[in-house]
Order: sequence, then structure tokens, then C-alpha cells
Amino acid sequence: MPSQVVLITGTSSGIGLAAAIASAQAGWTTVATLRDTNRADALRKAAESAGVELDIRQLDVTDPDSVHAAIDGVIADHGRLDALVNNAGAGHIGTIENDTVEDVRRVMEVNFFGVVEASKAALPHLRATGGRLITVTSVGGAVGQPFNEAYCAAKFAVEGFMESLAPVAAKLGVTVSLVEPGAVDTEFVTNIGIDPAAAIAAAGPYADTLRSYVTHILGVTADTGQTPAQAAAPIVEALTAGRPAFRVQTSDWAREFTSAKLADLDGSRTLGMTGAWLG
Repeated sequence: MPSQVVLITGTSSGIGLAAAIASAQAGWTTVATLRDTNRADALRKAAESAGVELDIRQLDVTDPDSVHAAIDGVIADHGRLDALVNNAGAGHIGTIENDTVEDVRRVMEVNFFGVVEASKAALPHLRATGGRLITVTSVGGAVGQPFNEAYCAAKFAVEGFMESLAPVAAKLGVTVSLVEPGAVDTEFVTNIGIDPAAAIAAAGPYADTLRSYVTHILGVTADTGQTPAQAAAPIVEALTAGRPAFRVQTSDWAREFTSAKLADLDGSRTLGMTGAWLG
């Protein structure tokens, strides 16, 4: 039997990098993709340190030609695709009065439409292998959070998309799973791509509430944040388990946080919790 092949998007750092290393260690032929292959040094060093081989390729989820070229290349070179891990994404902090609609569109392009594009391209090949479609979302895909309107909208959309697709795909032999991380060490400031102090200074009437939010999130990250490897472990479980769950959180904190929303029929508990973050 040939080795099973997984393609993972967004592997330049963080959870994606850790998932690529872990899946290769689990025996998968791992195609680790990233938007800019010039940023692959950390990935290559991690693979060398772990003693594994990766097939590193370019894939920009916001460019349909790039998505199709990468997946077609995998089929041409490996002959099969057994799993796609949609991990590529980008954080965003802001509120709609200060953001532009174009800001929101950019967040949706990366975090939602990029997932749709890659999933659509991969599905014919996953049907052929009885494969797995795994998407990394966030606890922000279950619980809307202050100053995350665009980001949570995109992650909510991904969750609804995959929850709707899952029973349809299952009838054709494809297993769909969602992985919901909470805070991950070191990634908050890097992933949102802004200087929090500068963002607060530019927030106008929202400055005080944004400062309270940033203070809260940095505290949560310090108290409950996982390493990328810990957050990536459920991805490998979804690859290898006989019957992976549809939705899995990556930590006890993430499970507790999302369960509060799922049991909150009128929304008052959730809004009370998130409102308290703002001072």
C-alpha cells in the first residue's frame, strides 16, 4: 500500500507547522504548503530536527489558480490525496465603525473562501480515496468575541459550511471534521498582524474597551495558551482515528468555553461573559 498523502495549508509557523511535522511522524506523506516558500526556513529546520521529510509546495488559498496547481501537482506526483487540512488563516482585530468593508472582505477571503476553494478542489480526490477533510477553525467559530467581528464571522461561516457539508460528504465516503483551538502561545500579536498599542491609540471612542479586550486576551493566552504542537495533536487524531469526531476542541479550556455557547439558547450567558471582558 502506498503511503497516505495529506496536504496541509498554512504551514510556515504555528499550528500548521506543528501539524505538518506530526503528520509526517505519524507516517503520512505530508505536503506542507505555504503562500510564500521563501518563508519555509523554520519548516525545513523543524523537519530536519524531527528527522522527517516534507514535500514543501506553494499554495495561496486566496488564489484559485494556486490552489488548483498545488492539488493537481500532488495528484501528478503522488497519485492520490487522502486528506486535506485547511489550516491557513489570518487573525484580525477591529470593529466595524473603524474597519472598512474591504477589511472584512479580506478576512473572509482568507478564512472562509480560501477554505471553500481548497475543499472544492480536493473533494473529487478525497472521494476517490475515502479520505478526510479537516478544517482548523477556532473557538471564535462558536463564540462571537469583541473586536473580532470579521474574524468570527468568517469562522462562523466555515463552521456552518462544514456542518452542512459533513452528512453529504459522508454519503460519498469522505469524513469531515472541525478542529477548534483556543489560545496558542506566542501567536496572538503575530497572527493579528498589528501593534496592539498603535491599534488602541487609533481606536478613537473604542480605545478603552479595546485596551480592556487586549489585556484580557493576553491574560487568557498566558494562563491557558497551548503550544502549537499541543494544538496540532487533535489534527493528527482526526487523520488517524477510526471514527473521528466532527467537532473537537484542542484543550479543556476550549471545551468549557464553547460548551457555554452551545447551552446558551437565548444568548444572554454568552453576551454577559464577553461583555465582562471590556471592563
